[in-house]
Amino acid sequence: MTDETTPRHGRRRNTELAMLTVALAAFVTGLCLTGLQLHGHVPGVLWPFTAVLGGGALAVHTALRFLAPWADPLFLPAAVLLNGIGLTLIWGLNAETDGPATIALRQLLWTGLGLLTCLATLLLVRRPQRLQRHPYVMALAGLALLAAPMLPVIGLDQYGARRWLSFGEFTVQPSEFAKIPLVLFLAAYLGRKRDALSLAATQITVRGVKVFSVPRMRDMGPMTAAWGVAILILVGTRDLGTSLLLFTLFLAMLYTATQRKSWVGIGLAMFLVGAYAAHLLFWHVRQRVTIWLHAFSPDVYHSPQGSGQVVEGLFALADGGLLGIGFGEGRAATLFAADSDLIMVSLGEKFGLAGVTAVLVTTLLLVERAFRAALAARETFVKLMTTGLAFLWAFQVFVVVGGVTLLIPLSGMTTPLLALGGSSLVTSWITVGLWLRVSSEVRRAAVPVDRDGAATVELPRTAVSEARDRALAASRNATAPE
Repeated sequence: MTDETTPRHGRRRNTELAMLTVALAAFVTGLCLTGLQLHGHVPGVLWPFTAVLGGGALAVHTALRFLAPWADPLFLPAAVLLNGIGLTLIWGLNAETDGPATIALRQLLWTGLGLLTCLATLLLVRRPQRLQRHPYVMALAGLALLAAPMLPVIGLDQYGARRWLSFGEFTVQPSEFAKIPLVLFLAAYLGRKRDALSLAATQITVRGVKVFSVPRMRDMGPMTAAWGVAILILVGTRDLGTSLLLFTLFLAMLYTATQRKSWVGIGLAMFLVGAYAAHLLFWHVRQRVTIWLHAFSPDVYHSPQGSGQVVEGLFALADGGLLGIGFGEGRAATLFAADSDLIMVSLGEKFGLAGVTAVLVTTLLLVERAFRAALAARETFVKLMTTGLAFLWAFQVFVVVGGVTLLIPLSGMTTPLLALGGSSLVTSWITVGLWLRVSSEVRRAAVPVDRDGAATVELPRTAVSEARDRALAASRNATAPE
């Protein structure tokens, strides 16, 4: 039990443990209810699933008490909750269709590996600012991972895009791993060049009021290079989602570094040009735009690779209602990619609007805490890195939810910690590990220390007042005449 003299980081870890217990209890309850709905008994996978997720989460929590005691207590429980919901959905959907149990067990294996990578991130990254030492190595690594699916032997072409590497029965999506080194490169580069990129050559005014600032032409190189890389990725891999994600990531980090709205305007204009060119060049891009605009048209619905998947997903979301229909009923399990690209559709049907809202609010809290850590960071690189990873997470969720609800064209992107796939899951846990490390560093730096380097403990106001009164009384007694 904590008291007023317990260090604040100790209370923070105790709060994390309490929330982690709630997250694991929610996972166990959901998995038990899923098994009861489908088979009438608690599923046999309950114990291995609980052991891997719970044991891994408690191992990371224990490590945080020693490696990052000042870390934000919300990151780990929220991530475990999302991962647990994803495991429940994947197992339930495959059990509902009598699919192979190896799919859920493989996702469990990736979960354990993801928690290990989170722990390794805490062990290896003691000072986040040191990640900026080799920015161009990071850039080359990221570009190599993006280009890897174009290799002739191991590159795998599926569903109109070439974004996987095949190693026998295992497939890897290298673009997921490319995101982190690219964020590190952009944070290091923009941190060094932010002053030059913030300068404006001319200002466009209307009746003396500034409307738009035009940057210097010689500073347009990074924007043009990012636009060119996005187009090359689109041409080489036909992966619309990754191209869109990387370009918008660069645009968001550029605006964060320079605070120039002109960069956003120029970037959006370049994006529209690239999108129009992709619409003219690639059949699958035109098809997705047609599905987005005319999803309920009979011709589009019944055509090969038409809008049937999206429309049935909308019906499944509507069937879920407020609280969901549970497992064993509905149409979500029969949809293609119900446990990966359409995981939010399955969530809405099985758990209803309440479940979707819970996941979106949890995601919002994760992203908000990451942005808060970025604002508190003192180093420019750490600010930009944390901001880039937070934007990446939020934008992925927006693209997925917008695609399945026809707000934007469906682009085939994974939902962090929820969707089936080891590449996305491991990358998400690495991101959580970096957030934990950054939040611990910025919170520790903000705490006053005594001469011995230990954090000082703030006493309650009443205790301070009593101590001051006793000191004053003792001084009066010492100076009083005998």
